Amino acid sequence: MRMRNKNSKEGFVSEDTWRVFRIMSEFVEGFEVLSQLGKAVSIFGSSRLKPNTIYYKLAEEIAYLLAKEGYAIITGSGPGLMEAANKGTKRAGGKSVGLNIQIPNEQKPNPYVDQLLEFRYFFVRKVMFVKYAKAFLILPGGYGTLDEFTEALNLIQTERISKFPVVLFGSKYWKGMIDWLKDTVLKNGNISKEDLNIFTLVDKPRDVVSVIKKFYASH
Repeated sequence: MRMRNKNSKEGFVSEDTWRVFRIMSEFVEGFEVLSQLGKAVSIFGSSRLKPNTIYYKLAEEIAYLLAKEGYAIITGSGPGLMEAANKGTKRAGGKSVGLNIQIPNEQKPNPYVDQLLEFRYFFVRKVMFVKYAKAFLILPGGYGTLDEFTEALNLIQTERISKFPVVLFGSKYWKGMIDWLKDTVLKNGNISKEDLNIFTLVDKPRDVVSVIKKFYASH
């Protein structure tokens, strides 16, 4: 029994050691590929919305407009609004990038991704989304979208990264969350009034482009 425990512990430590090298390799590959990308916008949104939905069409249009302005588009490479964004980018002749994640329910990259990177670790992938983006666009989505949105807000709030445009799209979809932030979170003193200015809420595709251009014109 004692010998098995020892071997089990050694196997665990050995596995952790090799895991470090896998993590390093993902960082290295990501840095090497994305550092050549130029200015980019990371777009997040639901993987569940279909091509016949309004937000799919809007996501495609927004990405098209951003690509025409010279921005590469980075998505999570999956279906739904990620697919729409990559599709709009490709239609505009822009750089269409996908950062795929290996999960139990395998996510297949959508057909509109030109440059694909595969990640085993969520935290490495999240670094790539932030490090090489000039802006975040947050479309309607679920837990994953909310995770990327709130992490960006937290990093900016705590000054771990420089402020950059975080654009929230769809006031009808996000109204409940915005009201909660103002009426509950702010009211209880858990954020400051200035923290609500870290992101900008818009409803028109062209307003996404305008917010980003205005930010960099003044910085």
